Amino acid sequence: MDTATHIAIGVGLTALATTDPALSQNMTASATVLIAGSLIPDIDTVLKLKNNATYITNHRGITHSIPFTLFWPLLITLLTYVFFQSVNPFHIWIWAQLAVFLHVFVDIFNSYGTQALRPISNKWIQLSVINTFDPIIFLLLLIGIAVWSLGTHPYIVFLPLTCILILYYILRFQMRNWLKKQALNQVQHLGKPIKVFVAPTIRFMQWRIAIQTEEYDYVGRSFGRNIVFSDKVKRQPYPNEDIMRYAQNDPNVRAFLNFSSIYRWHIRHVSNELTELRFIDLRYLKNGHYQFVAIVHLDEEMKVLHSYTGWVFSEDKLMKKLYAH
Repeated sequence: MDTATHIAIGVGLTALATTDPALSQNMTASATVLIAGSLIPDIDTVLKLKNNATYITNHRGITHSIPFTLFWPLLITLLTYVFFQSVNPFHIWIWAQLAVFLHVFVDIFNSYGTQALRPISNKWIQLSVINTFDPIIFLLLLIGIAVWSLGTHPYIVFLPLTCILILYYILRFQMRNWLKKQALNQVQHLGKPIKVFVAPTIRFMQWRIAIQTEEYDYVGRSFGRNIVFSDKVKRQPYPNEDIMRYAQNDPNVRAFLNFSSIYRWHIRHVSNELTELRFIDLRYLKNGHYQFVAIVHLDEEMKVLHSYTGWVFSEDKLMKKLYAH
């Protein structure tokens, strides 16, 4: 989820923590613990300052893993106890653990996902039923916080709200499953599907859809019950070993292949001395442009000259970023 929603969840947990006698006498400590716990797994966002490959490889990776889901509450408890020694550390830890767990848990429901089962599995868990920012969820949380701030008991506010959110998530799963079935029905006569991707957008009735068959990639959107495929591209053979031997070791290409769950590739011989290999994430098509790519330029000896991966919103900007690296 986005930062604003994580903060709203932290405030909601703060409201519930007021019912705990061990924390109710110190709202400052409670809010600090729960908002910090709701945000701290995203501390890896600072990796953006280094480069995109490092950020993409690590964001929502180890900081959302099982060891760190257990480590963050201990760190928060230690730091909180240093400044608020009158607060019971066991209760601090319990609430901090809940906040961190909820952060990691809600993140698995969008298309970015997390490596929440690491080190058991490095697989990205991307359930793709909730957009990174869902205005309905955020509005419900704000309403709950507003009603609680007016003096309503937190249980009366947030227990029904939790039930509503659970029903909302179930509805989103049903919508995704129905759209997946409809999308497959539309392309079943065009070839055997290899991979299907359905993910929400910020609009309740619009979803991103990508289907790969043995011959073509189909990418589009649903508008209500209607599914429109706006892009159809014939699949190229996978890059040969001579190219991939060098390209796959490039950190930008490696980061892209590790993260993207559905993509295509395109090889273009720019000149006798220059070959372009491009990987295109099919999840992020908007206004006719694929926004998340990895691109690498190789010389006649298949050595990498330039490479880049990240979100870029025009071809001109992509070329500028490529040659800036």
